[in-house]
Amino acid sequence: MPQKTAQKTTQRILSLIKENSQITRNELAKVLEISPDGVKYHLNNLKRQGILKRVGGRKEGRWLVEDNTSR
Repeated sequence: MPQKTAQKTTQRILSLIKENSQITRNELAKVLEISPDGVKYHLNNLKRQGILKRVGGRKEGRWLVEDNTSR
C-alpha cells in the first residue's frame, strides 16, 4: 500500500473512531471499503504507536484515541 494511501486510511480510521468509539472492525471496513484484515493492520499499527487503545471486552468495548500525540 502506498505511503500516502496508508496515511489517509489511518487518518480516516481515527476520525471514524472519534465519531463513534464503539465502531467495530467490520463497520470500519465497510465504510472505508477495505477488508477487515486491512482495518486490523491499521488498528494494530495505531495500537503499537500508542495512539489507539481498546478498552473493555469484545462486545461492550470501545476505542480510546490518545490525543496527547502531535499528529
